[in-house]
Amino acid sequence: MIGTFTRARTLLFVPADRPDRFAKAAGSGAAAAILDLEDAVAPQRKEEARRHAAAWLSSNGHALVRVNSLGTPWYEEDVAMAAQCGAPVVVPKAECPTALAELADRLGPSGVVIALIETALGVERAFEVCSSPGVVRAALGNVDLAGELGVSPDDQVALAYARSRLVCASAAAQLAPPVDGVTTAVRDETALTADLDHARRLGFTGKLCIHPAQVVQVEKAFAPTEEELRWAREVTTVQDGVSVVDGKMVDKPVLERARRILASA
Repeated sequence: MIGTFTRARTLLFVPADRPDRFAKAAGSGAAAAILDLEDAVAPQRKEEARRHAAAWLSSNGHALVRVNSLGTPWYEEDVAMAAQCGAPVVVPKAECPTALAELADRLGPSGVVIALIETALGVERAFEVCSSPGVVRAALGNVDLAGELGVSPDDQVALAYARSRLVCASAAAQLAPPVDGVTTAVRDETALTADLDHARRLGFTGKLCIHPAQVVQVEKAFAPTEEELRWAREVTTVQDGVSVVDGKMVDKPVLERARRILASA
């Protein structure tokens, strides 16, 4: 199951108080749906949303659960429900390695945690967060982070440091590359394309989606192109040592990149 989330290109949010949308999200083509108990649900509907999520998960429905953040009135019951259902957990405002370790302990040895880094402190502690027990991948919460920094969530320059920090921290902690944050312009394919190109160049290999209409475009963007696959196949025929392919040097690090491209296909 862990491999599903480390390789996922698309994770689709669905409000947990809208059970009528669960099946559509599950069948959207996304690698996984995220039943959102946090930002998508009003305070007066939190308990109802938790019951809907539990019912779906208990009836062989598959999804991750974004719990409410540590310190809120709903965190403990959210975690207890996820643990009982054996659901992977998305942790918002992930910034405390101790809290993440305690969560992993509650979820048990098969527990899966995706750390949503969306605070300035979380960015500065990115390596410690990514190294926490149970964390299998990091994701960027660009909207919350932008709010704290006083910038626009779609400003690529303003959030470039945070994105690069997550990519480097994930690699240092030997995690899969991180998942990029949302594109809030739901039906704007141009904006989504620009965000995807930027994230891919920085080293992200997946994206959080907020509408099923985004899924196909995101999946395609993070899949290796035919040209990349051709290059990778040619590079992997090179023997150990240094060689030249397409006029460029090929050595061990380049060979490893080629193998990763083929594996991602």
